[in-house]
Amino acid sequence: MNKDNAIGFGIGVMAGAIIGGVIALLYAPKTGTETRKIIKDKTIEVVDAVKDTADEVVSAVKDKSGQVFEAVKGKGGEVAAMVKEEASEVSRKGQAAIKAIKS
Repeated sequence: MNKDNAIGFGIGVMAGAIIGGVIALLYAPKTGTETRKIIKDKTIEVVDAVKDTADEVVSAVKDKSGQVFEAVKGKGGEVAAMVKEEASEVSRKGQAAIKAIKS
């Protein structure tokens, strides 16, 4: 399973847990004070879970952007070398043409 699928799965699990929790609270025979405390506790749990998931997403994005940067950086060096080589070749041909004209 790749990271995109894992993140989507995690979000789906959290959404399902929230919906299930709300439905369970609505049908539970508890007092208003008890229900509010349960809602508060569950909200804190969900917020913590969302923060953890967000941290994982940020970490995955940083990792991927670092990989892309390194790939581009490596390709940039290759392109610069090719341009330098081609410029040298053009210069040699230009100098040869100048010599031919002068002769």
